[in-house]
Amino acid sequence: MKIERIETIPVEIPLKEGFSTKTAHGVHAVSNYVIVRVHTDQGLIGLGEATVAPRWTGETSATCISVIEQLLAPAVVGQNPLDITRLRHRMDRVVKLNPFTKAAIEMALWDIAGKAANMPICQLLGGPVREKMRIKLVIGALDIPTAVQLAERFLNMGVTCLKVKTGINAEDDIARVRAVREVAGPNIPITIDSNCGWNITTARHTLQRMADLNILLAEQPIPPNDPAAMGALRASVPMQIMADESVFTLTDAWNVCAAGGADILSVYPGKHGGIAGTVEIVNVAKAAGISCAIGSNLELGIATAAMLHLAAALPTIESETYPADLVGPIYHQADLLTAPLELGPPAAVCPMGPGLGVTLDEKQLQKWRVG
Repeated sequence: MKIERIETIPVEIPLKEGFSTKTAHGVHAVSNYVIVRVHTDQGLIGLGEATVAPRWTGETSATCISVIEQLLAPAVVGQNPLDITRLRHRMDRVVKLNPFTKAAIEMALWDIAGKAANMPICQLLGGPVREKMRIKLVIGALDIPTAVQLAERFLNMGVTCLKVKTGINAEDDIARVRAVREVAGPNIPITIDSNCGWNITTARHTLQRMADLNILLAEQPIPPNDPAAMGALRASVPMQIMADESVFTLTDAWNVCAAGGADILSVYPGKHGGIAGTVEIVNVAKAAGISCAIGSNLELGIATAAMLHLAAALPTIESETYPADLVGPIYHQADLLTAPLELGPPAAVCPMGPGLGVTLDEKQLQKWRVG
C-alpha cells in the first residue's frame, strides 16, 4: 500500500453561545483548524485533524497547509502508510516543531492502519484497559456570575469534575474558584489551570491561599522551561501540580520528571506530534512513577477520537482520578462527524470501529470549510 496524496481542508467553527473561553493565553471563541485526509492507492483514507493555535505553538491554518504541501507531503507520498515510525522520522527530518501539523498526518496513518487491520486504534495499542473515561468541563477566566452560571449548567449536565481557568489576576482568580466551589459543594473535584499566567511568587502565594478550597491539582501555574522552579513550587503548595505547556517533547517530559517538577503530566496527540509521540511521553511518566491525564486544545471530533483511543488503552492515563479534557465537541457548534462521539458527561466512551472509528460528515465539512 502506498500514500497517493494528502488533502488539507481548512475549517472555521465557532464555539457555542456561552461556551467561549478565556485563559491567560487569550479568548478562544472560534476554531480555525485543518482537516487532513491521507489517500492511499488501495482506497483506504485516513483522517486527521490539526487543532492549530498560534498562541500555543505558533501554528496557524495557513502555516499548517503550507508545511504539509511543501514539506511533509513530499516526504511521505509514495511511502507505505503502515510504516508509521519511519514516516514520523521522515517528517521530523524535513521540518522541526509543528507538532499539531505533524499529528494530523500521523493520526491519519493510524486510522489507515486500523482500517487495514479492521481494528480500532486502541486495540493496536494493546487493547483497552478501561471502558469509560471520566471527563471534566472547563470554566474560563470569566466574571463570577458567568462562571457560576456555567458551573451550574455543567453540574446539571452530569459532570463530576470542574476545571477553572486562572492565571489572570490573583484576587479575581481566588474569588472565581471560591465561587465555583460554593456552587459545586464539597464533594465535586475542582482543578485549576493558570496557563503559565503567574510567576512563581504569585503562584506560591495564591495556591497557598487556596488551601481551604480542596483543589485536586493546579495545572501549569508558571511559565515552562524551568522544571526546577516547578519542582520548588510543587514542594511548597498544598495541591498537586500538573505540567502542560512544560511538556511538548520527549525531552521536556524527561526534564520535568527528572526535576520532580510535576505530579501529573497533561498529554494529548496534537501537542506531542501524534499518537506514537504521546505513548512515548506516557512511558516516561510511567518510568518516573507519575500519572498522566488527557489535556486538550479544544479539538473537534477526529482529534478527540484519537485522544479517546489513547485514554482507553494506556493505564498510566488515569482518567478515574484525573478526569480528561475530552470536551472539544461539547464546546463547538459542529464536530464534523456523521455520528457524535459518546462524551457524557460524566464519562466518555471510545469509538470501537476500525481505525479512529469515526466518519467525516461531508455536509458539515462543506458548511464549515474556508474557501
